[in-house]
Amino acid sequence: MDTTPQEAAQAVALLQAGISQREVARRLRISRSSVQRVYRRYLETGAFDRRPGTGRPRATSAADDRYIQLTVLRNRRLNAVQVQRSLRDERQVVISSDTVRRRLAERNLTPRRAATGPKLTVAHRRARLEFAREHRDWTLDQWANVLFTDETRVSLHGSDRRQRVYRRPGERYSQCCIEETVAYGGGSVMVWGGFSLTAHTALVFIEPTGRTRGLTSQRYINEILADHVVPYAGYIGQAMQLMHDNARPHVAHVVTQYLRDVGIRTMDWPARSPDLNPIEHLWDELKRRVRGRVPAPTSLHELQISIEEEWNAIPQDFIVRLVRSMNTRMLAVIRARGGNTEY
Repeated sequence: MDTTPQEAAQAVALLQAGISQREVARRLRISRSSVQRVYRRYLETGAFDRRPGTGRPRATSAADDRYIQLTVLRNRRLNAVQVQRSLRDERQVVISSDTVRRRLAERNLTPRRAATGPKLTVAHRRARLEFAREHRDWTLDQWANVLFTDETRVSLHGSDRRQRVYRRPGERYSQCCIEETVAYGGGSVMVWGGFSLTAHTALVFIEPTGRTRGLTSQRYINEILADHVVPYAGYIGQAMQLMHDNARPHVAHVVTQYLRDVGIRTMDWPARSPDLNPIEHLWDELKRRVRGRVPAPTSLHELQISIEEEWNAIPQDFIVRLVRSMNTRMLAVIRARGGNTEY
């Protein structure tokens, strides 16, 4: 298999650093014979690429290479086999899917698991960009007045992510290597919480009652705003602003009127912007702590106790770092022109 000059240079550098040929081949995902060949070429010629006129003729022309690159750039979800077929049908060039992958790798196009993020319309992007520009120069003192809030669901038996295990050949279905599953995750609980720079609220467990079995606008007022947000506003002071997203119970007219009556200001939060709300990272930390408990909770009652204990154990300096990240989040949205960000 042909190696690019970049791969050859990496191979030579690793070999000269004392790394074995086998390990170099593994790291660069090339054959051991390719490692031997590029190192021998380097010792003989001092070059990382083949001498002109030597080696097997390239299977694709420069125009073919451009076609491969543009095909993928126009549709990032195509795989190498689909590009191979397109090249065959449109340009009558027959090459292997491995050659397609190599041509793409030469242009730093490699397959990766797609990042996830909410679907954004032009209006969503515009609103996000406007919000970020308005708040990018906020000071820490200004962000300190914001109470960041949200709801999340915690499952009894962990997340949907596949667990990795160390196993020997033939042990795939050994009991010690099987991740046991429970229908619907064995149940879950919904919680509400909030935090600011200096403290965090108590957690509210949202019991599945009533016809909707979830949070309604009236329950939001009675169980969360009246019992937790209003007292918290007394702790922070009149400068407090409530941050909650655009979920229906949050933006119902009755909720808006209630907040106006009790004198609590809300931030005009852009829709579909979980990456701007630092509490998402706090939920991740909470769930990581709950999953790491030994012994693990085995009932919803034990899960609720675990969640509350871990919530209260999260150090305030972790929360402070989240609040300090707000300006960076605003800049990330501006750089993305309102699009999704790494957060």
